[in-house]
Amino acid sequence: MDRRVSAAAVLCCFYLSLECCSCQTYVLNDKEGLGRVFDGIGGLSGGGATSRLLVSYAEPYRSQILDYLFKPNFGASLHILKVEIGGDAQTTDGTEPSHMHYENDENYFRGYEWWLMKEAKKRNPNITLIGLPWAFPGWVGHGKNWPYDYPDITAAYVVNWILGAKQYHDLDIQYVGIWNERNFDSKYIKLLRYTLDKNGLEWVRIIASDNLWEPIALFLLNDSDLSSAVDVIGAHYPGTTTVKDALKTQKKLWSSEDYSTFNDEVGGGCWARILNQNYVNGLMTATISWNLVASYYEDLPFGRDGLMTAQEPWSGNYVVEAPIWITAHTTQFTQPGWTYLQTVGHLAQGGSYVALTDGKGNLTVVIETMTHDQSVCIRPPLPPFNVTSQNATFQLQGSFASIKELQVWRSQFNVNTKKPSFFENITPLKLLDGSFTLNLAEDEVYTLTTITTGQKGCYPDPPPSARFPNVYKDDFRVENPPFSEAPHFADQTGVFEYYINLTDPGPHIFTFRQVLTQRPVTWASDADQTISVIGDYQWQNLTVTCDVFMETIEAGGVFIAARVDKGGQSVRSAKGVFFWVFADGTYKVTNDLDGKTVLAEGQSGTRAYGWHTLSLTVKGQYASGLMNGYLLWKNAVVLTPKNGWAAIGTRSFELAQFDNFAVVAE
Repeated sequence: MDRRVSAAAVLCCFYLSLECCSCQTYVLNDKEGLGRVFDGIGGLSGGGATSRLLVSYAEPYRSQILDYLFKPNFGASLHILKVEIGGDAQTTDGTEPSHMHYENDENYFRGYEWWLMKEAKKRNPNITLIGLPWAFPGWVGHGKNWPYDYPDITAAYVVNWILGAKQYHDLDIQYVGIWNERNFDSKYIKLLRYTLDKNGLEWVRIIASDNLWEPIALFLLNDSDLSSAVDVIGAHYPGTTTVKDALKTQKKLWSSEDYSTFNDEVGGGCWARILNQNYVNGLMTATISWNLVASYYEDLPFGRDGLMTAQEPWSGNYVVEAPIWITAHTTQFTQPGWTYLQTVGHLAQGGSYVALTDGKGNLTVVIETMTHDQSVCIRPPLPPFNVTSQNATFQLQGSFASIKELQVWRSQFNVNTKKPSFFENITPLKLLDGSFTLNLAEDEVYTLTTITTGQKGCYPDPPPSARFPNVYKDDFRVENPPFSEAPHFADQTGVFEYYINLTDPGPHIFTFRQVLTQRPVTWASDADQTISVIGDYQWQNLTVTCDVFMETIEAGGVFIAARVDKGGQSVRSAKGVFFWVFADGTYKVTNDLDGKTVLAEGQSGTRAYGWHTLSLTVKGQYASGLMNGYLLWKNAVVLTPKNGWAAIGTRSFELAQFDNFAVVAE
C-alpha cells in the first residue's frame, strides 16, 4: 500500500507537537480497485414481540418514533427492516401471531409487522424488507417440535407470507431468512428456492443459515445446487469476525442479527465499534440490530436492548438513545449499493476506519475510537484491547485526490464528564493536497463526507415518563380494530385476539379470545398454559377483575392473575397469584403458572359455555377471590413474589374468551 506522507502531514507534525510525529498516515485510494458492495444498516422487529407496545402510542408520538427510525436524513435513517414472520410462539419477549394459525386458515392482517413495514416504506421507499420465521404454528410440525420434516409444507407456509405481503399490503419482501437452533437442513433450502421461483418470486433472495457461519459455509462449497439457492450467509452476534470457508464461498456476508445490548452509552459504543469492525475484521456488508426499538415491558428479558426506547404508550414518553445517532454516522451518508474501499482498517493506537464511495465522486469515511469498557456488547465476550488518543492523517488518492472539503459529524461519549454529545455537525475540513489530520480522543465517532444532506432531526420533548395507570379498564368493544391485539396486553404464550362473538346476543359480543389449540413449533420455552401480561411490574396490592368464558368441555380452564414475575423465555417458571376456574366445576389458587403450588382449591360450579366474573384481590401477604360477586375463597397466604404484572390465560392451548378486564392498584 502506498504510504507516502503528504506535505500537509509533515507540516502537521512540525506545527502541532512532537507527539504527532508518531501519528500514522492512512491512504484512502480507489486506484487498485474497490472492496465489497455495502448492503446497509438495519433494525429487527420481532424475535419476538419487540415492537408490541409501539402500535399503542397516540399521535403525534408514534409517527415521531417512526421518523427517528426510518425517515431519511433525520435520525437512524435505516436502510433495512427485518421482521419476524409470526409463528404463534414465544420467541424471546412474547408471541407474534401467524398468518396461518391452522392449515386451512389464512389472515394477512394479524399482528403489527405489516403496519410497521408499510410505515417504514412510507418514509423510505427504498428500504430493504426481510422476513424470518423464528417459530411455526403447531400444524407445520405435524406434532413434532421441528418444522423441516415436511419441507414442502414449511416452504409453502413461508412463501404464502411473502405472497400475502404483496397481495394485501403491496410490500415486496426482498430477502427471507432460514434459521434454526439445532441443525442445518439443505433439502429445505433448495425446496424453498424452488417454491419461491414457482410462485414468480425469483427476485426474493435467501439468507442461510440466518444464525451461524458454519456448517452452512462448508455445505455451500460442496453443493453447487445449494450454493445457487443461497445469496447471503447470515451470522448472529459474530463478534466482528467470520470464518475462512464463508469467505471462500464469495457470498455476501451479513451480521443478520447483532447488538442486543442495553441502549445506554456503553450500548452506543458497542454499536459504533461493530458497525465499523464487522467490515474491517469480517467483511460483513450489512449489520442488523436486535432490536429495532425497545417497545416491550422493560422487565421482560433484554429490556431496553433496542436502538431507542418506546415502552410507555400510556404516557407518550419515548427516548432517542445513543445508538440512533451512532447509526446516523453511517446511514445518513451512504446507501446500499455504495462500495467499501479496499483501504480500510484499524488505527495504530486503537479504533478503526472505513471508507465508502458511490462511484460518482462521493466519499464517506467513518472513524471510531471506542475503548474496551465503553463498547462491550452483550455477546460474544470481548477480548481485551487498548485505545489511546492519537493523531491520524488521511491521504486521499485516486479519484478522491481532488476533494477540497469534507463535512464533519462528530460524537463524543465524554465518559469522564458524563456529558456526551452525539452527532454534531462541526466546521467542515479544508483539505491540503488531498490530506487532513484529526486529533482523535478516546471514545469518539467521526464521519467525514462529501454528502451535505445530513441532519440531526428533532421534535419537541415527548410527555414525561409515567407508570402504567393504577386504574385500567378494557371492554374490548372495538368494531374495526386497527390491530388484532388489544392495547398493552403482551402475549407470552398463546395468541389473544379481538373477537366478535356473533352467537351471543347479550353484552359479550366483543371479546378478547385465546385462539390457539395446539402447541407451536419453537426453540424457546413456551409454557404449557397460555398467558398474556399487562400493567406495571411494580404492582403489589391490586384487584384484577375479568369476565371469562371457557370453550372446552370438562378439560377447559382459565385464570386471572396478579404479581406475575416472569415472562419471555422464562415464562414457564413464572410465579404470582393465579386464580383458576375449570369447566369441571372446580377452582384452584396457585402460586405458580404451572399450577404446582396450591394455595386454595374447592368447588366453583363453573362450566364451559357460560360467562363468569372473576375478581382477585392481593394485599400484603393475603389474597382473596370472588366469583360472580360472591366470595369464593379468602386469606390465601402469598409470601412471594412481592410484585409483578396482571395477567389472563388458559389452562392449556384451548379456546377461551375474556371480557370487561379491569385493574385497580394501590
